[in-house]
Amino acid sequence: MPEKTIYVIEDEPSIAEVVTLYLRRAGYSVTSIPDGQAALDQLEKRIPDLVILDLMLPGMDGYSLTRWLRERSDVPIIMVTSRREEMDRIAGLEMGADDYVVKPFSPQELVSRVRAVLRRGGGAEKSVEGEQPIRFENLSIDPASRDVRVNGVTIELTVKEFDVLLLLARHPRQVFSRDHLLERVWGGANYIDPGTVTVHVRRLREKIEPDPSAPRHLLTVWGVGYKFEP
Repeated sequence: MPEKTIYVIEDEPSIAEVVTLYLRRAGYSVTSIPDGQAALDQLEKRIPDLVILDLMLPGMDGYSLTRWLRERSDVPIIMVTSRREEMDRIAGLEMGADDYVVKPFSPQELVSRVRAVLRRGGGAEKSVEGEQPIRFENLSIDPASRDVRVNGVTIELTVKEFDVLLLLARHPRQVFSRDHLLERVWGGANYIDPGTVTVHVRRLREKIEPDPSAPRHLLTVWGVGYKFEP
């Protein structure tokens, strides 16, 4: 099996060097990129298997790079920043990041997060081979093609948005806690911020619900988690 490729987009040389070293020791092929414009040039040539992205970059910031990537790819993104404010983390997740770490962080923990994200992404296709589309009154979900349609119109979802929706729809009316969803979709509840689930459910509601403020399918069970109402 070929090595997974990772771009480390980080302008602090000491951090980039340590992260690159740990990831290479873990068996990944790593390219370190020091600024946003150079990262964009490299991404236009090739999208890797995963991106580790600092938010505050010279040339082009991490938010802009995330928007660019999400318009073209579902590549997993782990954001890295020195900012600790809640709104910064939520903004990154809203744009489509899969995870978020705050400096200073443990390089080994980052490797664990990378493994969790790639492990989940690598196993998704095997579990849906031959599975028939799931159809409801106004919503259809095709596990094999990863196609989602609302009233016959195709809806664009990120990899994790689709995985959350598929898991809930496969088990209608079953309540999943955030930790359970993290484990099943992201591959490791210990490594991912629980707020990631909340953000992904909110984005899904905006895409598939006629009125996201009064959802019909993706319901919150207060104090417990989320369920899919067919």
